[in-house]
Amino acid sequence: MVLSLGRTLYNLAARNAPDQPATRPPRPQGNLVWFHAPTLAAVAGLIELAHQIKAELGAAVLLTCADPLTETNAVVQPPPPDRPAEVRAFLDHWRPTLVVFSEGELRPAMIAELQARQITMFMANARAPHLPKERDGWYPGLIRASVAGLSRVFAVDEPSQRAFRKADARDVVVTGRLEEASSALPHHEPERAALAALAATRPIWLAVAVPEAEEAAVIAAHRSALRLAHRLLLILVPQDLSRAEALVAQMEKAEGWTVAQRRLEQEPDPETTVYIPDSHGEYGLWYRLAPVCFMGGSLAGEGCARNPMEAAAMGSAIIYGPKPGAYGAMFGRLGAAQAARAVGAADDLGEALSDLLAPDRAAKLAQAAWTLSSDGVEASAQMFEAIRRVLDGEA
Repeated sequence: MVLSLGRTLYNLAARNAPDQPATRPPRPQGNLVWFHAPTLAAVAGLIELAHQIKAELGAAVLLTCADPLTETNAVVQPPPPDRPAEVRAFLDHWRPTLVVFSEGELRPAMIAELQARQITMFMANARAPHLPKERDGWYPGLIRASVAGLSRVFAVDEPSQRAFRKADARDVVVTGRLEEASSALPHHEPERAALAALAATRPIWLAVAVPEAEEAAVIAAHRSALRLAHRLLLILVPQDLSRAEALVAQMEKAEGWTVAQRRLEQEPDPETTVYIPDSHGEYGLWYRLAPVCFMGGSLAGEGCARNPMEAAAMGSAIIYGPKPGAYGAMFGRLGAAQAARAVGAADDLGEALSDLLAPDRAAKLAQAAWTLSSDGVEASAQMFEAIRRVLDGEA
């Protein structure tokens, strides 16, 4: 009775939501695994698993996410509104063999219909169980009933396991997060070696995709750190590359620094204080040269402009501000692993940089970041095997 009331209230709460006409491509032949990611940040591990399923099991993969996605090897669609009529139409069209939800998001109307159709459901990268953000509320018995529909929950850690067990999940295992695609960017090794030779033993730090609003903070941080390490080299990549000339003029006049520009084929020789690249396509080179990097856009911009896992995969110690942008979940993981240094304001950037110029401190952060960027192999292997057993009729 309580569950019936909770589900009824949940469905009634969605009656006034606007209709979303669906345009769906034809369903691929054979087995189809449906992955649902509640946010863009939840997609990465699912995409890697989708690639493996297609390559090794020959199954088609449908990926739904409310946020826009770039090109993948999966069929990409927005998720249907979690209302009974739209759910039925979605399932009638796609007829999934298996469904994998993620991050702990429960879609009660969908789960109830999947249960009625006896379709197996897993939860990947599971944290605490919760309703979709736009449908949150108190509905008696609904969380427990939805959790009960999951065949297995793959939790990221023990607190997540306890949260699902408290909600009466029947099978919860701790696996950690799914493996994500390597964020290691390519580079030209002879050029890296040549630039490293030019820099010799000089300490180097990198400011990544710096918006105009953060240029003063980066310059001030470099000025402050030069008092401790007078040979320090800054590689400064402006978010707007056309800002290079103005930056050169400002730093040479106001700071008295020697600034080299890559577009002029100038090199960072021993007299160079700041080096300005001429594209956003060579971060694989700059991350490999700089033991410390600041993620531009995260301090006074509109949000971090680059994926911090790019730096983590290269063993660069990361400094970031209070505006993670689209990478909030990744910075949360880096922070929890003590793999990045957060700063709250522009004045803190110089202090953080000066602290990380000590090689042992930078190395500690960089090692933790690299470990985090390269984990997840075992979790993906366990999830893949569970999916394989379902598709092969063994479970």
